[in-house]
Amino acid sequence: MFDFKELEAFVWVVRLGSFRKVAARLHLTQPSISDRITRLEAAVGESLLDRSARPVQPTLRGREFYAHAERLLDSREEALQLFQNQEDFSGTLRLGVIETIAHSWFSTFLTQLAERHPQLTIELTVDISPFLHQRLADNDLDMIFAMDGVAPGLSVTQLPLATYEMGLFVAPQHADRLRQGGVSALSRLPFVSFSKLARPYGELVAYLAELGIDDPKIHCATTLMTIVRMSIDGVGIGSLPVSTVSDACQRGELLRLALPTPLPAMFYDAIWRTSSYPSFCRGVTRLAQECAARYATEHPRDPVGDGQWEEVKVWPDSLDKN
Repeated sequence: MFDFKELEAFVWVVRLGSFRKVAARLHLTQPSISDRITRLEAAVGESLLDRSARPVQPTLRGREFYAHAERLLDSREEALQLFQNQEDFSGTLRLGVIETIAHSWFSTFLTQLAERHPQLTIELTVDISPFLHQRLADNDLDMIFAMDGVAPGLSVTQLPLATYEMGLFVAPQHADRLRQGGVSALSRLPFVSFSKLARPYGELVAYLAELGIDDPKIHCATTLMTIVRMSIDGVGIGSLPVSTVSDACQRGELLRLALPTPLPAMFYDAIWRTSSYPSFCRGVTRLAQECAARYATEHPRDPVGDGQWEEVKVWPDSLDKN
């Protein structure tokens, strides 16, 4: 079987008509060029060049083969260009994203990504982190924006992407009861959180246990917007990313509980298979980091306490460490 080096030598001999000129052009010795032509002819089983002619001429079959060889070399150059000019990337990126990101800065990110790579096609999946990691492991996704939790044995590249402060939010109809009843009233209200498989659920359970609420009633929802809606409607106390409910708080639809200690923040990474478009995925990650940083600047993490949002104080001042 022949390779591209042998094809290249053959094409240039036909073009220049001289082994010596081809050797100079390809920075090789004349015997090296001759060896490549000999191997190519052995592979195809026929003579491709008339070496007795001056300049060297292709044989009848050589002329026919020359057209195919040129196309093969041109196709190789086109393929290599895919990796040399990332702005011309025209493939499909199978991207998985958690819903918190999808409802914050993701639309801005997609708009800018399309501007940079107009030929790019996105196949988007929105799900919780454990399911995104499994789909990455199954090679159903090329890249995910999710919490860490990479499947064992999977070779990936992982870079920090965004941090979301978490808070507890309640509808105004429950505010007076919580202010008057304190922790006792809090423990009698249900909470609303993500799926039991999602990390925020487990972190909420552990956090409430530290505050003496050992057997909380927690309604689970698979989507962020469902948790927000249930919280606004007074179904329970929502455990939510602060920045994603800023508008609802400013409208007075939700009030934030003043906590004695912060809830664990959610840390998200950009994660992709090491073998999948590595330089392109790094460029995508840099753009996502820029969009996340800009969103964080436009949505301050802690408006409670500076008069922007109303808060509900449940714990006595002696426990309030904020």
